[in-house]
Amino acid sequence: MTVFGALGFTAPWLLAALAALPVLWLLLRAVPPAPLRRRFPGVALLLGLRDAEQVSDRTPWWLLLLRMAAVAAIIVGLAGPVLNPERDPAEAGRGPLLILSDGSWGAAGDWRSKEEALETVLAEAGRDGRTVALARLTTPGAPVFQAADAWRGRLAELAPQPWTPDGDDVDAFLSDLGDGAFDTLWLSDGLARESRERLLAALEDRGRVRVMQSGGAVLALEPPVFEDGAITLTARRSAGAAPREITIAAHGRDPAGAPRVLARATADFAAGGTTAETALSLPAELRARLTRFEIEGTRGAGAVALPDDSLRRREVALIAGREDREELELLSPLHYLENALEPTADLLDGALGDILPANPDVIVLADVATLSASEEEDLVAWVEGGGMLLRFAGPRLAASDISRDEENVLMPVRLRAGGRTVGGAMSWGEPKALAPFNEDSPFHGLDVPEDVTVSAQVMAQPDPGLSERVIAQLTDGTPLVTRKALGQGQVVLFHVTANAEWSSLPLSGLFVQMLERLAVSSAVAQPEPGDLEGTVWQPVQLLDGFGRLADAGTRPGVPGPELVSAPLGPELRPGIYAGEDRALARNVVTPETGLAPAVWPERIAVEGLDRPQETPLGGAVLLAALALLLADVIASLALSGRLRGGPAGAAAAALLAGLVLAPAPGAAQEDADAFALAATQDVALAHVVTGDADLDRTARAGLRGLSETLFFRTSVEPTDPVAVDLESDELAFFPLLYWPVTPEQPTPSAEAYARLNAYLRSGGMILFDTRDADVAGFGASSPNGRKLQALARPLDIPPLEPVPEDHVLTRTFYLLQDFPGRHARRDVWVEAAPADAERIEGMPFRNLNDNVTPVVIGGNDWAAAWAVSENGDPLYPVGSGRSGERQRELAYRFGVNLVMHVLTGNYKSDQVHVPALLDRLGQ
Repeated sequence: MTVFGALGFTAPWLLAALAALPVLWLLLRAVPPAPLRRRFPGVALLLGLRDAEQVSDRTPWWLLLLRMAAVAAIIVGLAGPVLNPERDPAEAGRGPLLILSDGSWGAAGDWRSKEEALETVLAEAGRDGRTVALARLTTPGAPVFQAADAWRGRLAELAPQPWTPDGDDVDAFLSDLGDGAFDTLWLSDGLARESRERLLAALEDRGRVRVMQSGGAVLALEPPVFEDGAITLTARRSAGAAPREITIAAHGRDPAGAPRVLARATADFAAGGTTAETALSLPAELRARLTRFEIEGTRGAGAVALPDDSLRRREVALIAGREDREELELLSPLHYLENALEPTADLLDGALGDILPANPDVIVLADVATLSASEEEDLVAWVEGGGMLLRFAGPRLAASDISRDEENVLMPVRLRAGGRTVGGAMSWGEPKALAPFNEDSPFHGLDVPEDVTVSAQVMAQPDPGLSERVIAQLTDGTPLVTRKALGQGQVVLFHVTANAEWSSLPLSGLFVQMLERLAVSSAVAQPEPGDLEGTVWQPVQLLDGFGRLADAGTRPGVPGPELVSAPLGPELRPGIYAGEDRALARNVVTPETGLAPAVWPERIAVEGLDRPQETPLGGAVLLAALALLLADVIASLALSGRLRGGPAGAAAAALLAGLVLAPAPGAAQEDADAFALAATQDVALAHVVTGDADLDRTARAGLRGLSETLFFRTSVEPTDPVAVDLESDELAFFPLLYWPVTPEQPTPSAEAYARLNAYLRSGGMILFDTRDADVAGFGASSPNGRKLQALARPLDIPPLEPVPEDHVLTRTFYLLQDFPGRHARRDVWVEAAPADAERIEGMPFRNLNDNVTPVVIGGNDWAAAWAVSENGDPLYPVGSGRSGERQRELAYRFGVNLVMHVLTGNYKSDQVHVPALLDRLGQ
């Protein structure tokens, strides 16, 4: 490409033809030799007559200029003009080009601009015939050089990852680099790293290196810290600059389970400063709902901070079986528990009946033996709902008959009568020490101090299942701590007292560590690797490079020490990890993370991203040439007198009008292309335009609420809902079409029905919603029912039936048997199952091979139940109180199942899912 200022040419040699324009001018201006003059008397008879057609003796200058401009435009257009070409030709390379990306989270903030710049680079490399290779340091591999066009559409391979490349990544990349010569375009994240210098030297040995990076500072957010009753948030930037205010949003879920921004706080960077702090004071209930903090207006995993159990103080209720002895505080059953838990937990006290409605995280019963029947029933329900009951032995428990002959539901084991003490009938002679913890114990990896001894305990009956419930024991093998699961919760028994009467355990630091392992308290500081020795943590949700949180799927667990000490990478990604009884967050940025700007040597050319977009002009110039030629034709007709009426004049006038009024090329398709682009960039849900403005707004708000639910609960990430005009819009882009029925809406045309039938046959689904709670059973006695019949009559709809219990729609994501919306009628109709469908022995449902039901018909007004405002607040009430919110939740679950069904078909009918489904069904 040859460049002249801001204009370049892909075929500059064609411009040589411009030199012929003066010659052409002279040829067109040339006049034939003057004729000889001879007098002819008969000419006098012609005097006074006017010739209808006159011919100029020479071409007017302005017409010549018009023709010269048309020829010049043809020459320039064929030369391939390009506005704002990518680079100076003096700096252009001709060999292979390596596009190298740091690939870290620091590049996510302006990734779209980088993609556009890389598209231009690939286009230019293709014109120059250069081969190109893409490489990313965060996932190093051998570069593969291919034609530039082969990489178009594959730039996602350079997308940012939620970690930064380290020295090992650079070494791995250099080992696969080879010795061939090539130029390098380094797509930098703008952050300094020690490994940059040796990588730069290696790349310069192979060719010219230029750098492309954003000029702005990289923003990051450190993990939240709970101090003095408030959440402290620290933001950082890579370079000090002008003062700047940022907003940090605290995201979480409201009581109905919908994602919301629960709070916002502003933080100010001082001039030249690189850190900014702010604090959020939130009640414990709200802190428990937090899911992430993020810097608004900034993309990237580094701008997101994930909270875990260390952020919220757990609520622990302490209940003793006897009153504290006056002036003997150290003998109080709760004294050591209060000292151990008070720094990290909110302690509750009171009667059991008063505490249970507060729904604490843990209830501790210290030497509480007998409970009333109502107390026991309420406590069992609380534990089965996910609570932890922590019990300590004592004289009362040892003297009682609880869990003797039969295991008590609130005890993990049966107990022997009397207990075991030094000097008694079962005297040991000497106090016993604790044995090392087994690998399957939650206490595995904790060091057992030699001075921790036990002098008395309650003894467990040697039942067959006892060994499975022992999580700590003495050196002689007698159980010290036992545990069992009860519903979603658990019951744990320390076979010693909570004070120092029976053992020295409450006097040691091991007591606090054991409570921490049981998740009774929450550590404010990040645990040390040694504290997590012997534990395995399962990833629950993980961050991607753009800061989006998604389910971890089936990724393997991570050993505890690695979780807190190993560097982030492909095997250890930032996110939320669950242990046996608590969760930990591994964030991208910590207080120790370096965040300095990259500094490049003066010899390296560094380019920004705010360059003008490269624009080919060849088509526009050739179009201008065509317009000039048409104008020349009309001008020539005018000069010859042929535009003074008649067919020729009318044709010329029409030609001129078409030239002036014709739209720009592609203008007729502009709206259709924009519609197609918006509908196909991501999954989009659509609703039919009914002509009722209020109903259409509700339908759009409903699909917006369902799309947000899908985004936060599944791997589907829908874009904004789309309103579809059946008469003009293409339907094939949308997996689901929501069609609210009103008596007044117009009936589609025959062409629209043809598109609808093609849509249904190609796998699309229409959800018809009469919004009348099916009061007439979709019959003709209801206005909406009559309209539904009229709308559905021309459609190619198979036989229908109410949703059977074993239909795949009941289990595509959630297990459901009811499908409420704003109304809660049960009848929802789908494609009928084949007549020969039978349930296979041992399966909980029929193996229906019915693909996706093309239509779903109901009247529960689902859009109103799903509808949310721009701020995420529900627009319409559903039911009343808690039952109403439960109904709204079931409506969202039905919508999720519906979308998952249309996207995955009968995936959940595969027999491979039977064990998991049976387990969830409780069969």
